[in-house]
Parts: sequence; structure tokens; C-alpha cells
Amino acid sequence: MRRHLTEQGFVFASLVKWVLLSSLMGILIGALITLFLKVLSMAEGSRDLLPFPYYFTLPFALVLTVYVIKKLAPNAEGHGTEKVIEAIHKSNGKIEIAILPVKVMATVISIFAGASVGKEGPGAQLGAAASSFISTLFKFNTHDRKKLVICGISAGFASVFGTPIAGAIFGIEILIVGTIMYDVLLPSIIAGFTAFLTAQYLGVEYSYFALKNYYTDIPINIHFVLMVILAGLFFGIVTDIFVTVLHLVHKFIKNLKWHWLLKPFVVGLLLAVASYFIGDRYLGLGFDTIKESLSPFTASENVFWYDTIAKMIFTALSLGGGASGGIITPVFYIGAASGNFFGHLVGDHVAFFAALGFVSVLAGATNAPIAAIIMAGELFGLEVAHYAAVTAVISFLMTGHRSVFPSQILAMKKSQHLKIKLGEEIENVEIDYTDEKYIRRIKNIRERMKARRELKRQKAARDKKRERK
Repeated sequence: MRRHLTEQGFVFASLVKWVLLSSLMGILIGALITLFLKVLSMAEGSRDLLPFPYYFTLPFALVLTVYVIKKLAPNAEGHGTEKVIEAIHKSNGKIEIAILPVKVMATVISIFAGASVGKEGPGAQLGAAASSFISTLFKFNTHDRKKLVICGISAGFASVFGTPIAGAIFGIEILIVGTIMYDVLLPSIIAGFTAFLTAQYLGVEYSYFALKNYYTDIPINIHFVLMVILAGLFFGIVTDIFVTVLHLVHKFIKNLKWHWLLKPFVVGLLLAVASYFIGDRYLGLGFDTIKESLSPFTASENVFWYDTIAKMIFTALSLGGGASGGIITPVFYIGAASGNFFGHLVGDHVAFFAALGFVSVLAGATNAPIAAIIMAGELFGLEVAHYAAVTAVISFLMTGHRSVFPSQILAMKKSQHLKIKLGEEIENVEIDYTDEKYIRRIKNIRERMKARRELKRQKAARDKKRERK
């Protein structure tokens, strides 16, 4: 009994400690994110003051962003979340406080000029940097610092997304693929809730898409379930294409033997010229297109099949060219637009499939299916979340061992037929096959397809020969 009481005493003391710490951090980060979002909103609103289209500033904005980050805070580079994950795994959660002002300034400049980036990555990085600073200030040990920084990530996501539970879970789930750290679960949720409530109290407004009024009559039958499964496969393919485009463009720009300031200028010029001819639909946050994709009414007809591809290219060029900002908002755009397209293909429930795409591409691109399912419930209602559970998991598996966050640690393999060394960063994972029968079957299929192509080629050659005669 004495041992039991002692154990419960330690558990209670730890519980009180982390409830207080995570609540205070949530309030602080909620206030910081509110300031960041309001500055960002003012910057977007000031575009009309320019005597020319705002995207003409893109070449100069990208050069300025790259220069400022390289000179003042190199770890503020990119979409933010990736650097936070890297800091957790490699630096025990230590993050430079200089990132705070530099990241805010660089992101505001990038989004003002129209770079195709989001605001959630910088939000997570701001939350993590503030938490790391507090940990250093009060001399927390390594374990507590990492734990508090993870709370800061969750608070940043929750207060930017406007989804406290999904944001909190997302901050934990993206660190290690296949594992959720339960010891950080409660403080992350508390930090997420307090940050969200603080931001809301300070005037931040969030957009929600309640579709339950329009989808109370979704049929529950084999045909509809098969369509949902097919949608999950489609979103998995879309996600895989996006991750591939993102990595290829980044690698291509990185390998260019140009001056380091010439690269962002040329990329910005390319984006500005393209926008001059096709419009600014694929620049910035793209919330208008997201809302149109999710509209149950005729607005969804303003979304086109090529929007998904164009947004992928604009986002890859923006991030590859040095823009500062998140990647999740573009993921939402790509998911919603591709879901809208799928809905038109099957001929019904367009907004419903756009909602599924919104969360399913997120699940696949970030390897965070649990957070995506919860987000479906918070944003769209339980009527959509039930089906999102199917499409999100399928998309997560279909994307394979890849991610928009290369520093994620891999703790699971998505197929028994693959030989993978776990515990490595996802970008360094080497994949091999373990099932010889499976390999032979694939080789046989390839050989048969090759033989058929050869026969068709020979037949076409014979037909041409006869025509000449």
C-alpha cells in the first residue's frame, strides 16, 4: 500500500507540473501566433497599395528572404516544421531564439509577395523556439526540454489550424512514423487547447466547413464504400506525385551551379511571369480555391482538374527557390482540389470528396493519419470523419516510406514484402525486397508486358510494310 501511495504521489506531482507548464506555454504561444497571424494579415491586405501586381515583387522578395535567413538564422530556412523535427531528433530540442523574429519577417515577406507557402510551419517553429528558450531560461533537463518543445509544436499547429485536438496530435505524430509518444500526449493536448483558446480570445478567426447539413443522406452501400476506397487510392497517388515533384525540384535547384542569390531571383521571376499570364490563383495561401473546392454549391465548378498539378509546381518552385513558409496549407489546397476533381469524375458528392482529399493528402504527405482523421471531425463533422478514416489510412500507406518531412524517424514498415532498417531518418532509409516469390511474380508480369509490347511493335511494322506494298 505504501509503495502504491508513493507511486500515485509521484504521478500526481508530475501531472500537476505538466498541466501548469503546458497551460502557461499554450497561453504564451497562442499570443505569439496571434501576433504573427495579424502581422501576416496586414501584409496581405497591404498588397493593394502597390501600383502594380504584387507578384512582381517575388524575385526581390525571395532574394531578400534567402539573404536574411542565411546571414541571421540559417535554421529558419525552409518550411519550418522540418527544422523543428530535426532539432528534436538531433539537438535535444535546442532551437535558437533568433529564429523567432527572422522566421516571422521572412514568412511575411514571402507570403506578401505571393510565394506558394503556408503559415502553419512557421507557427510550429515559433512555438518550438519559444518553448526551447523558456527551457533554457529555467535550466530544464534534456528530457523536460524536449517534452516542452513538443508541446510548443502542438500549440503552434493547434492555434494556426484552429483544430486543437488534431493540431496537438499532429505535433506528436509527425516526429516518428508509426509511433505516438504517450508521455507527451496530455501536455500537448493541454498546450494545444490553451493556445487555440488564447488566439481565439485575442481575435483570431478560423474557417470551418460544416458539411453535415448537406451530407446527412450519404448512402451506406457497397457501391459507395468502393468509391471511398477508390478515392483513398487516388489521393495516395496524388500525394506520391506531390512528394516526388517537391523533392525533384528542390534537388534540381540545389544542384544548379549558380550564385546563391541568383537562384531565388530566377525562380521568383519565373513565378511572376507565369502568374502574369495565368493569374495569381496558385500563389499565396490559396484559401479562396480551398473554399470553392469544399463548397456544396456551384462555386466548386470554378475548380479545375489542372489546379492540383499547377499548385504542386508553384509550391515546389517557391520552397526550392528559398521562400519561407509552411507546406501544409499547399497540401490542403492540393487535397481539396484533387478531391473536387474526383467528385466530378464519379459524378456526385463533390464537396464530400474534396473534404476527404483535404485530410487524406495531409495524412499521406506527412505520415500523420490519426491527426488527419481527427481533423476531419473537427473541420467537417463526424459524417465525413467516418469515411476519412478509410481514405486517410489508404493514402498514408500508398505514399510509401516517403514524406514532405525528410527528418522523420521511421519506426514501422508499410509492407511485409519490404526489408527496411527502422530507426533511421526517412530520407536515408534503404529499401529492399524480402519475398522472393513476390519478386519473381513482379518480374514475370514485367516480362509478359514487355513481350506484348514487342509483339505489338512487330505487328505494327508488318502492317506498315504491307501498306507500302
